[in-house]
Amino acid sequence: MSYPLVVKNLGEKPYVKVWQTMKSFTDSRGECVTDEIWFVQHPPVYTLGQAGKVEHLLKPSDIPIVHSDRGGQVTYHGPGQLVCYLLLDVRRLPFGVRGLVTAIEQSIIQLINSYGVTAESKPEAPGVYVDGKKLAALGLRIRKGCSYHGVSLNVDMDLGPFSNINPCGFKGLEVTDMKGLGIDRPMTEIMEGLTDILIRQIGYDGALILRTL
Repeated sequence: MSYPLVVKNLGEKPYVKVWQTMKSFTDSRGECVTDEIWFVQHPPVYTLGQAGKVEHLLKPSDIPIVHSDRGGQVTYHGPGQLVCYLLLDVRRLPFGVRGLVTAIEQSIIQLINSYGVTAESKPEAPGVYVDGKKLAALGLRIRKGCSYHGVSLNVDMDLGPFSNINPCGFKGLEVTDMKGLGIDRPMTEIMEGLTDILIRQIGYDGALILRTL
């Protein structure tokens, strides 16, 4: 595509603050606003999507719970998890929303496969899995023809808080991270690698890419 793309590393920031910033960005953007991809890590938080059911929160916890406007059920965010938010004008893309979901999933799969581990998607349950265990969770919101929210990839994190929920609304679903799969690489490397693959998958190869990673 001929449109430029901005890629940012926000570091570690609270979920609600980033969510509100994403929402404001999307609500105020016009036709000429540059698309952006944000990478961030969040302090511990549970988030429930628009269809989220409180019964999927299994145990009391001191981890805060946020009712979000993304798609999907309940998930956990915490340090050591790379969250990628995609603030894109979907009308510019060579495919629709379903194609964007597929492009995101395939980007994670290609990244994991590049380290010699086989990952896959499931048509009935968005995200990326390795040996049936969930490695990446996906939830988007489309507003005014534009996307926000995105995908969370478990890199090297405390997986314990996932035991307090039915991850993504699936009872008994096991969760894993890259380190547990034998992929012990720096977060910056994972971020750069995922950026390069996303750019190709979404169709931004050949465009002007402005990075602050």
